Amino acid sequence: MTIQPLETPRLRLVPSSLALAPMVTAHFIKNREHLRPTSPLRPEEFFTLSRQTEGLMEDVRQQEAGASVRFWLFPKEAPQTIAGMVHLSQISRGVFLSCFLGYHMDQDFLRQGFMTEAVAAAVDYAFGPLGLHRVEANVMPRNLPSLALLRKLGFEEEGLARDYLKICGQWEDHLHMAKRNTGMSE
Repeated sequence: MTIQPLETPRLRLVPSSLALAPMVTAHFIKNREHLRPTSPLRPEEFFTLSRQTEGLMEDVRQQEAGASVRFWLFPKEAPQTIAGMVHLSQISRGVFLSCFLGYHMDQDFLRQGFMTEAVAAAVDYAFGPLGLHRVEANVMPRNLPSLALLRKLGFEEEGLARDYLKICGQWEDHLHMAKRNTGMSE
């Protein structure tokens, strides 16, 4: 399955490819401390070109299988800079027609509305070309900016999952948020 880039007024969302490996590596190195509080513990090798190349190869395999799509965010005003990432993972077909949403933003692009644009475009892609019925996201209750973003885009809280993910070495509760494709007829 070939994934085309998506466009928003200020961003270009580019699907994972091996050509992005040097930029993705630099992005993770630059944002290492910024992303630490909301990420799993990452070994030192995670921040190497070889490890990011492996990750992008897996992304491409997942994209080709229709199981996942990861978009890297490039501001139109800085087209060689990764401003963040949005990921539609665990795409399920059949009677479920659902996926999980994940995202993060570069520390230099916070609070400028870029992630709102990116997540809205990814959800539109999930409900449009992917034909999904639900997009689900899990967020730590203390991550107020992320919760505000999801609520702004129409996600609803469906419950609290205790000790849901091991983040920064600690099991963390997460609020389960979802948005349904209410325009889907069948």
